[in-house]
Amino acid sequence: MKLLKPVLRNDRVRRVICALSASYIRFVHATSRWSVEGGEHAAALWDRDAPFIIAFWHGRLMMMPYGWRRGKPIEMLISQHRDGQLIARTIGHFGFSAIAGSTSRGGSEALRAMLRGLQRGGSIGITPDGPRGPRMRAGRGVTDVARLSGAPILPLAVATSRRVVLGSWDRFIVALPFSRGVYVWGEPIEVSRREAGDATQQRLEERLNAVTAEADRLVGVSAIEPAPIEAPPIEAPPIETAS
Repeated sequence: MKLLKPVLRNDRVRRVICALSASYIRFVHATSRWSVEGGEHAAALWDRDAPFIIAFWHGRLMMMPYGWRRGKPIEMLISQHRDGQLIARTIGHFGFSAIAGSTSRGGSEALRAMLRGLQRGGSIGITPDGPRGPRMRAGRGVTDVARLSGAPILPLAVATSRRVVLGSWDRFIVALPFSRGVYVWGEPIEVSRREAGDATQQRLEERLNAVTAEADRLVGVSAIEPAPIEAPPIEAPPIETAS
C-alpha cells in the first residue's frame, strides 16, 4: 500500500483510474437485468421538481449513479480525503456534482453548501454512515440537513445477485457483471424542526436498514449486518474513604 500512495498522488493516474472505474460501472449496468421497487416515492418528487435528500449506506455507493433519474440536478457529499476525491471524479462521469467535506470534519461549511443546493432546487445525496462508520449506523448530519431545510429524506438501497464484499469498514460491495440487480426506495421521511435528533436518526437508520435488507432478499444474497452498537462505558461508583 505504501508503494501505491505516490502513484495515486499523480493526477494523470487518478484520472485514468476514475475513467476506468466509471467504464466498469457502465459495463456492470449494461450486462445486468434491473428492477426498481418503491420508485413511485422518488418519481412523485421528481415530477414536482421538489428537492429531496437521498440517503444510502456507504458500502452501496458503486451502482448508485444509475438509481438517479437523468437530468435531475444532484450533489453528493464526498469526503475531502484522497479516496473521497477519487469517488468524486468517478461520479462526475455520470453528471453528479460533489460537495467536498463531511458531517464531521469541515461539517459547518459542508452543511451550508448542502442547504444552498437544496434552496436552488437540486437534491442532495448523503451516506449517513460515511466517511468512516460505524457501518450502517446513521450519523446526525443527514437529519440536521433535513430539519434545517424542510426537505424529506428518501432511503435508497441497491443490491446485485453477483458481487464481491470487501473487508473494509463499510463492507463495500463490488457488483459483478451479468447480475440481477434491484433498487429499493423507501417512503419519504419528513423531519420536523422540533423533532429530537436522536429520534430522527433512529427512524432513518431503521428504514434504511429495512430497504437494504429487502434489496438483498430480492436478489437472493445474504444481508450485511450493521456494525455492533458499542455499549457506553460503565462509570465506577465513587470510592468511599474512611473519615
